[in-house]
Amino acid sequence: MSQHDDDLICVGHILGSQGVKGWVRVFSNTSPRENIVSYSPWFIEQGNVQQATAVQGRRQGKNVLARLEGVEDRTQADELTGCRIFINPQQLPRLEAGEYYWSDLVGLAVETVQGEPLGVIASMMETGADDVMVLSGERERLIPFVIDQIVRQVDLDNQRLVVDWSPEY
Repeated sequence: MSQHDDDLICVGHILGSQGVKGWVRVFSNTSPRENIVSYSPWFIEQGNVQQATAVQGRRQGKNVLARLEGVEDRTQADELTGCRIFINPQQLPRLEAGEYYWSDLVGLAVETVQGEPLGVIASMMETGADDVMVLSGERERLIPFVIDQIVRQVDLDNQRLVVDWSPEY
């Protein structure tokens, strides 16, 4: 099955092969890292096509290892190096009220409580303390994603997020 769908969520990418039996090492954007293997099937992006494939895997030390259906040897695994891994949003567990997946936040327009635009969430990053929104706009801004203290409203329907944050920061 081939699919190219803008609604798919990127959850990681393939770092390279592991051993000679077709296993691959995976960089995972999920938390915890090994959760990525529970979202089968994966859509592996090669060029502009995303090919669905069943997956099984495990965490081994700091790495996540995966075995993809149809990948039987190291040569086939090596060909997947650098390919991004996508899943359908329906594969993710439902969240409680006030919880958000990063993929839901990326692309939201951010404005202050006074209505001043600050930019658009280009990406999210994890730090030791809090998650941080990386905004693109007139300049790049880094704003902690702290509900109630800084983030005052998340309006997914209108693609908007309101923060208590000075444009001068």
